[in-house]
Amino acid sequence: MGGTLDKIYNNTVYSLYLNSKSISTLQEQSSTGSRINRASDDPTSSYQVLGLQSQSRELKSYIDIIGTVSSTLTMTSTALQRIGSVLTEIKTSLTGVLSGTNSGNGDSGNILIEVVNDALEELVSKANSQNAGKYLFGGSDTNNKPYAVQYDSEKGITSVNYTGSQTKLTVEVAPGVSTTSYQIGEEYFSCDQPQTPVFFGDTGAKVGKGNASVSATVWLDVTQDADGHYNLSIGGDTVDLGSYTGDLTNVPVSDADGNVLYVDASAISKTGKNMITVPGTYDIFNILISVRDLMQDKSLSATQLQTYQNELINMIEDVYSQIVSQQTAVGSKSAFLEDLNKTIEDINYNTEDQTTLLQQADITQISIDLARRQTLYELTLSVAGKLMSMSLLDYMD
Repeated sequence: MGGTLDKIYNNTVYSLYLNSKSISTLQEQSSTGSRINRASDDPTSSYQVLGLQSQSRELKSYIDIIGTVSSTLTMTSTALQRIGSVLTEIKTSLTGVLSGTNSGNGDSGNILIEVVNDALEELVSKANSQNAGKYLFGGSDTNNKPYAVQYDSEKGITSVNYTGSQTKLTVEVAPGVSTTSYQIGEEYFSCDQPQTPVFFGDTGAKVGKGNASVSATVWLDVTQDADGHYNLSIGGDTVDLGSYTGDLTNVPVSDADGNVLYVDASAISKTGKNMITVPGTYDIFNILISVRDLMQDKSLSATQLQTYQNELINMIEDVYSQIVSQQTAVGSKSAFLEDLNKTIEDINYNTEDQTTLLQQADITQISIDLARRQTLYELTLSVAGKLMSMSLLDYMD
């Protein structure tokens, strides 16, 4: 009899424990609305949920990155758009001078010089644009200004040099997908594919045989000293042809930065100024500096001025086309990122939806199960009470 009662007691206690545990779990699920509150509730589903949550975090990280890159590209596009507008304004003003709408001399000429100086300042500002404290056109060096400026107290800006990185800053925006977020300024505002220099002017100076290292636009000053010898300069050391002992058909002339232009000086017959352009190269800042310096030079004849202005207008048009092309490329990249962001958001939505389906509790079913368990618990207590109150008299006739 004792053994039987012990078994009844143990089974009853165990049954009550299981029912109590089930009721507690169901009550927790009902209050949290989640079917899985700890890994032990459903190990298999818990493992799936952890994987889905990890995937969702990664996708949200990519969404944040795309948002940052898109913002940077928007700022880049805005800067390029304004630079294009500035170039158009300068071209219009310079064309006005050629057509006679504005005079290259007097007040109109001075006004144009001021316009170009203001444009230079604005272009440098745009080239040094920032987004969230990061420089847009410095390549991978986003913490320092990519363009350094040198000033003259009378002229204004005399040179603008790129000091940024030559390495693009690429960012992963999706698994296996990377894009450039910060651009290399030199690839946007200059070009370095030099061809044979072209000489404009009537001094008799021609292109030499050597490989020139100058780029964009340079000015060759041909002067004459007291001894009647011609001197050549492009802003660096002056070459005196009277004392020059080398080949006159290939005279090296250096600028202030050490870049060399090779000049055929054998047929020089008069003093003056030659404009030299290097096809395949351009520098947006150098072009505007050349425009300003041209307008300030009162020694040029009307014919020379018109020739040089025409060439500078052509160069401005080339630069403008390049800026528009770069802006289009940035726009295409932004559109791609917009589509990519939408795709990732859709994937993340499906991931979160799947996670919810695994975790979410069926409140209606829980209520039914909870009521059933509570009824069973109460029946177990009632039966156990009767069984535990049995005595020997219950087995006697």
